[in-house]
Amino acid sequence: MRDKKEEARFIGEPEKVIQMDPAMVVEWTRAFLHRHTYGKLTPFFKGLQEGRLLATRCNNAKCSENRLWLPARADCPDCHKPMDWEEIPQPVIGTIYTYTRVAYGGTGLEISEPYWQIDVELPGVCTIFKGWLKYGEPRIGMKVRAEFQKVPTNTILNIYWVPHNG
Repeated sequence: MRDKKEEARFIGEPEKVIQMDPAMVVEWTRAFLHRHTYGKLTPFFKGLQEGRLLATRCNNAKCSENRLWLPARADCPDCHKPMDWEEIPQPVIGTIYTYTRVAYGGTGLEISEPYWQIDVELPGVCTIFKGWLKYGEPRIGMKVRAEFQKVPTNTILNIYWVPHNG
């Protein structure tokens, strides 16, 4: 589908950060100005800016749910207590669980089309992480490595996946 010379890429402009603390707030430029807060998930998006992937885990000793969640959850889905943040060790290597070819992503999605949307299974994580493949053609079971935009997008598009041959 796409070789490295024809890689999918972020084609938008980074969203303007207007506040970092206590929660990250960006101006989400569309046909109208929209201010969107990441609220309790701000550490996740700050991590992406820094080239780090953060997940969450429940630390409530009385809760049976103590698995690692990614995408991160601010509060435990079982006991509703705040979750703790944990960094996924680098390099972040996952396995393609499933994928789909996106011919038209819709308004506001700043990835050149067509591109591959992939679901990535990560060791030790109980959920499946959705993302996009920068180049190559996916297959179920294929190993991929997380990479991060050099210039942060201030969105989930800051993380992408590339084939991993190691």
